[in-house]
Amino acid sequence: MSHDRREAGFKRRTRVADALATLLDAADPHGRTESAPLADADGRVVAEPIDAPAPVPSYDRAAMDGYAVRAEDTFGASDRSPAVLRAVGAEAGSIAPGEAARVHTGSAVPEGADAVVMIERVETVGGGDGGADEIEAFDAVAESENVGEAGEDVADGQRLFEAGHVLRPSDLGLLKSVGLDAVAVYERPTVAVIPTGEELVQSDPGPGEVIETNGLTISRLVERWGGEARYRDVVTDDEDALAAAIESDLDADVVVTTGGSSVGERDLLPEVVDSLGEVLVHGVALKPGHPVCLGEAEGTPIVSLPGYPVACIVNAAQFLRPVQKRAGGTTADPFPTRRARLSRKVPSEPGTRTFARVSLSESESESGDGDAEDGGNDDGGRNAEGDGNGADSTLPAATPTRASGSGILSSVALADGWVVVPEPREGIDAGEVVDVELWEASP
Repeated sequence: MSHDRREAGFKRRTRVADALATLLDAADPHGRTESAPLADADGRVVAEPIDAPAPVPSYDRAAMDGYAVRAEDTFGASDRSPAVLRAVGAEAGSIAPGEAARVHTGSAVPEGADAVVMIERVETVGGGDGGADEIEAFDAVAESENVGEAGEDVADGQRLFEAGHVLRPSDLGLLKSVGLDAVAVYERPTVAVIPTGEELVQSDPGPGEVIETNGLTISRLVERWGGEARYRDVVTDDEDALAAAIESDLDADVVVTTGGSSVGERDLLPEVVDSLGEVLVHGVALKPGHPVCLGEAEGTPIVSLPGYPVACIVNAAQFLRPVQKRAGGTTADPFPTRRARLSRKVPSEPGTRTFARVSLSESESESGDGDAEDGGNDDGGRNAEGDGNGADSTLPAATPTRASGSGILSSVALADGWVVVPEPREGIDAGEVVDVELWEASP
């Protein structure tokens, strides 16, 4: 690296958007594909455009129970002057002028028919054993009325999905309806998860030891985000050991380490990454977790996450998820959000993007007690966008679980999401309406 970071510290921190753009520029989709049965394709990424090999439906079908007819044979029909048509069996497959065939919703419309009279508007005449010799149709129907034409749902050759689309259960039903039983998808990206730190143990910590949680958390997030995690054993704070661990996993699509990314004596990963490849960004204007280090080696992106659990999770959501998605052939959609009213002020340093963990609870108007949840909201819960008497008065309350402390894992585990304070703002006042990112609700 071009400077002694232990002396210089973080004099300059890269903005989040710029850091992410730099990381994504160094990453490419892996391009590996496989055929996945539809039953196993939920959440998979489409590898090539998919066109419908057949129309849906493949035939004209009845949209109502009733009688299939030629529309022109019903012209002028009314309650006082019904159209009288000869009834024929649907099994005949076709009707002639002046004939009608019994049909059910979804069944094929016989050849020669171009409309269906609803069963409620028909009376049968004659016939035995429940059959009919004739019908009286009391409605005049137009051509195509109550008929679903072939290709009405999906046209033959219609483009269904582009490459990069993430398949949903409804998509799988659509693909099956056009006759497909498998789909070409990208292989799940592999992500090597390497926890580091000589103080880490898996259980029964002694004095000075800490239970390793980051690797478990990140590996499960990798799986939730559509990847395959290689959850490795803890690597101690030794440059040779760290380099060997990363080198052995450079065949993965992404390598992520936890801990050792800051500027302390035992924070060795920036030098190790630089020795193997290149450090692209070290230090981001983000809180909690500015000591993140982003790099690459032999074409593999490396994300070195801070060791404090909250900082680790925040940075994983901001950097690991997007680069993992890119490696797997798609992009990271924004997290879903929920509107809420902030119950307490959230402080923030201008120029830094802050992620304030919050819990969501019943709004004041719904709870009926009229008191702010923390008892310290002097503005009476007023909405920054209104007077509190409109629709926003029913918004849930967003209460910070902790204003600071990137090592307090419970502040994330007990939260429903986080409020993002953008770089230009110096905090958000109590009573303001905010968007809470439900970051754990999205793949």
